[in-house]
Amino acid sequence: MTDRTPTRTDVLVIGGGPAGAAAGYWLARHGHDVTIVEKKTFPREKTCGDGLTPRAVYQLEQMGLATALEPFHRYHGLRATGMGRELELEWPSHPVYPSHGYVVRRRDLDQMVARNAEAAGATLLQGHEAVQPIVDRGFVRGATVQRKGGEPVDIEARYVVVADGANSRFGRALGTFRTREWPYGTAIRTYWQTPRHADPWIESALDVKDRNGNPMPGYGWIFPVGDGTVNIGVGLLSTFRDFKSVNTTQLLDAYAHQVADKWEITPDRPEAKATSGRIPMGGSVGPKAGPTYLVIGDAAGSVNPFNGEGIDYAYETARMAADVLHEALAAGDPTVLQRYPRMLDDEYGDYFKVARLFAKVIGRPTLMRELTRVGMHSRTLMEWVLRIMANLLREDEKGPAELAYAAAAKLVKLAPNA
Repeated sequence: MTDRTPTRTDVLVIGGGPAGAAAGYWLARHGHDVTIVEKKTFPREKTCGDGLTPRAVYQLEQMGLATALEPFHRYHGLRATGMGRELELEWPSHPVYPSHGYVVRRRDLDQMVARNAEAAGATLLQGHEAVQPIVDRGFVRGATVQRKGGEPVDIEARYVVVADGANSRFGRALGTFRTREWPYGTAIRTYWQTPRHADPWIESALDVKDRNGNPMPGYGWIFPVGDGTVNIGVGLLSTFRDFKSVNTTQLLDAYAHQVADKWEITPDRPEAKATSGRIPMGGSVGPKAGPTYLVIGDAAGSVNPFNGEGIDYAYETARMAADVLHEALAAGDPTVLQRYPRMLDDEYGDYFKVARLFAKVIGRPTLMRELTRVGMHSRTLMEWVLRIMANLLREDEKGPAELAYAAAAKLVKLAPNA
């Protein structure tokens, strides 16, 4: 442990990824003593597509990182491919979110946001693992923290934020669990060298196939990084009947060969070994609040089932949690924390329910092929779909996408357990 290691703090944040670092930043900006415990040491890799959508870019700009993003690869929108066709779809205009995104490797992005939290006043402990919560009469009062090779030290806190990612050991120690009936995903990715590394579009394939040419649920992605490489990966949904039997390494290899000529890659020579991960989705992990703790980001399953996006929701849930904790600290009233789950439900409840049902529908390969066929023959329809799937619906005007989503939201109310 270092001389800077505190033994007491207002808020202890477990995890220094997108959610934890953002929570630390906002709490520090509110003037609170906040300590972030991160098991790894930056920079470190994460299984991710590295794509920042307009929602994520907006949150990063709100954290004062607009200038820091400028050196990274900026892109205009999504190129959807399927059934031998492709459509280039610009990000839709929105009164709040920008009409562009960035591709930033997670090893760079997460370090940037964590350092930003530190600059705002948060204490960042890298290479420190929260090995167990400190619980006193049923209340979480901090964590026992240990640096590799060091002695465990107790850090006491008035409140704790659980932000240690999709597998959240700390959350499970507090009793969090995933709703197993709801869909989850797996993703695998790596990088390839290509002269097309600065392409102005990210690409999504709606007709990923295995080595035998059989269609698979989920999608393939290609995100140009702008540094001589592209991030290529595939994501699969648990709603497919034979989901657990799929070899994702072989599927990624098949997809890389499928796009090799177009993207000018050598499919058998990736830059590094592929990494994979399991992703809880649609708010499927809870409870999201206890008497003295909140759960945010991937640890709460805050990933969009429509497209696997998690970074933007990590930043957003972190900011909500920070606002709630600020109010609780200012008022000396821990009951304020119970507002947080209601805020999540107001913001994402109906949307995630629609997305979960969508994930179940496309788990049927025959139906997925038909939907892809119809969609790829209509630019207008795909523009509506992009606005819905990227959660860029407008409140100030009701266009076709907003009306279609509103109709779907009414239907899902008839399926209370979806």
